[in-house]
Amino acid sequence: MSELVRYAEAEVPTEYGRVRVVVYQVGEEREEHVALVVGDVAAGDAPVLARVHSECWTGEVVRSHKCDCRDQLDRAMRNIANAGRGVVVYMRQEGRGIGLGNKVRAYALQNEGVDTVDANRLLGFADDARSYDVAADILRDLGVHRVALMTNNPGKVRGLEAGGIHVAERVALRAEPNEHNAEYLAVKARKMGHSL
Repeated sequence: MSELVRYAEAEVPTEYGRVRVVVYQVGEEREEHVALVVGDVAAGDAPVLARVHSECWTGEVVRSHKCDCRDQLDRAMRNIANAGRGVVVYMRQEGRGIGLGNKVRAYALQNEGVDTVDANRLLGFADDARSYDVAADILRDLGVHRVALMTNNPGKVRGLEAGGIHVAERVALRAEPNEHNAEYLAVKARKMGHSL
């Protein structure tokens, strides 16, 4: 594993209030990941409200209705703002780790009737190619060792635990399905064990 470097940091006013944006770089290519921090997350023994969120250009920029990523990010940020303390670790792991181009290729297969998991497999990828080692390193760098993790994905819980972060509680992030993502969400629950 390449060394994690805290590269830049600034307070940013947002619709959720003031957020400390901490940019990390990792690896020879200096891939960037971000921690969005509210309050003092290093203080006390109580678990820190946290989310590890994978970048979703289609959902967050284009506002695609094919997934629930944007809704989950918004709910997580609102929960943290309401709590006055917490962190979202925003990971550059588009398309469950296959990248934007391959994610769009998977969308094309889905438009032909293939589900989200089988689309990844047909393209030669794992169901979920993400890793949570860097997220665990970022949390540790912020002084966070115990979290109340906002996720529906049991793989994130296992990944953070394997990385040395204690997940004291899993907090579900439920979004209302729509006509474009209902089957996608059902497949994630059925084939990947997501709690929906």
